[in-house]
Amino acid sequence: MKFVGSQLAYYLNDKDFKRNSRLLLKYVILLGVVISIYSMLFHIIMVKVEGQDHSWITGFYWTLTVMSTLGFGDITFQSDIGRLFSIVVLLSGIVMLLIVLPFAFIRHFYIPFLKSQSNKRVPRQLSPGVTGHILLCSYDVIARDLSERFDQEKTPYFVLENDLATALQYLDEGVPIVLGELDNKDTYINANIKVAKLIVVNRDDILNTKIILIIREIAPSVPIVAIATDNESIDVQELSGADHVLPLKRWLGEQLANRVNARHARSQPIGQYEDLFIAELPVLNTPLVSKTIRETGLRQKFGVSIVAINERGRLKPVQSDLKLTYESVLILIGNKDQLENVDELFQDYNINPNPVLLIGGGKVGIAVAESLHKNGILVNLIDKDPEICERARPLCHKVFQGRASDYDLLIKAGILESPSIVLSTNDDTMNIYLASYCRQLNKELRIVSRISEARNINIILRAGANFVLSYGTLGSEAVLSIAKGQELNVLGEGIMLFRTGIPQRLAGKSLAESGIGAKTGLTVIAIKENSKVLTLLSAATELPAGAEIVMLGNIDMMNKFNEIYIDVH
Repeated sequence: MKFVGSQLAYYLNDKDFKRNSRLLLKYVILLGVVISIYSMLFHIIMVKVEGQDHSWITGFYWTLTVMSTLGFGDITFQSDIGRLFSIVVLLSGIVMLLIVLPFAFIRHFYIPFLKSQSNKRVPRQLSPGVTGHILLCSYDVIARDLSERFDQEKTPYFVLENDLATALQYLDEGVPIVLGELDNKDTYINANIKVAKLIVVNRDDILNTKIILIIREIAPSVPIVAIATDNESIDVQELSGADHVLPLKRWLGEQLANRVNARHARSQPIGQYEDLFIAELPVLNTPLVSKTIRETGLRQKFGVSIVAINERGRLKPVQSDLKLTYESVLILIGNKDQLENVDELFQDYNINPNPVLLIGGGKVGIAVAESLHKNGILVNLIDKDPEICERARPLCHKVFQGRASDYDLLIKAGILESPSIVLSTNDDTMNIYLASYCRQLNKELRIVSRISEARNINIILRAGANFVLSYGTLGSEAVLSIAKGQELNVLGEGIMLFRTGIPQRLAGKSLAESGIGAKTGLTVIAIKENSKVLTLLSAATELPAGAEIVMLGNIDMMNKFNEIYIDVH
């Protein structure tokens, strides 16, 4: 009865149903009139032509059996006019009962019923007990990346969606959805915005501004993180009430620019933990090539720790006898003075003075060019759009208009002499092709690329890219850093910094006894006990109870860590 009552309530309150029901009622009345007329004509023909007398019930019976094509049985006409009348009744019955009536039923009853069922599947309001959650205004590439981290960390989150069909699709994929118009304050009230931990406003710049103003009216203190596509929108969104505005495309360009080889080898800070910096140090064109980790002596000379080796986007654990190659990038951890001392060691070595080659001059490409130009690094740009070429010309050494796959154009742009190339087109397939092509042309070239889809990461790394980063990863890492009150660490696509308390079953064991690296692939880079941070780790380092452990790796590795050491049944 409750189900029937809810359906009736839906039908009675739905404007489309009210309109459709009136049309259906008119059709049913018309059908009744036609049946009544045919019944009367049946009697007239039977009496006047056939010489038979039948009851009114028999007339209705004959009319319905003929119109519904159930067939002729005990009552038939013998005269031509009677049979002609039967044909008319039969044909009209096919149209009115077998075509129009089923269509009307499906259109005005069955489809609204299915729609009501779908509508009821998508929640429009969170229960009052939901607090401390994170709200996302769109399930874009950033939200997809965030959802994996939220699921892994068991952080409650919900996606706001205004389109029912899209909401149903996401719901089937297991995404927690709240349905509502994004420009309606009731949507945010129903999503418990006042007790939310954070809301990520990740629509287009114009709609973002409206959403921020609506949220600030009903929840003045909730933290708002907004994603800005254009630099001009940053101030607008900040003035509208956003606590953090992330110009991700500009940041993506700057991160890619920081990964090129275009000057003396030096450590490049990519993150921070407490007062220690995490930095990358490419060994190309340095005396470290072909040396083992032990032979570098960086810990003994400068006090920095080599916590991992990155080769084409893949982390390798530190082993004292591991030999470095020209593709190796050391991941170091140390304080500012220690890293500066390391940099001084490589100031006397020759560098490649030729321009960095940039392919793709959109928003990300322009950001790459601006960052390199600001640091005094020459850039040659290839783009097929004349407007982009003209806009980028003041930032570049040379600009080449044309297709990047053109061999002659690549040669002219300096692919054979360039120390690095940045692939910043928004087409993964093109970036993969160019990574492979450019790697064949120049074996020592450092290839830095953006990527869109996570499934393409391993492909482009195999194609020859040395460093890969996506808009989604950068955005999710920035949001997570804000949510946790931590510094932003951009270690590369799929490589993340994890912090967790030392599991009870590992307390008191040494790193070697724990088997963390062997069992999960994670690299332990630091241990924090009370206020002391230990980075000079060895196989004999003990894992103290109650301390925090800091590790490098990917989500799969962290999930395996949780499965082995924490989720023990």
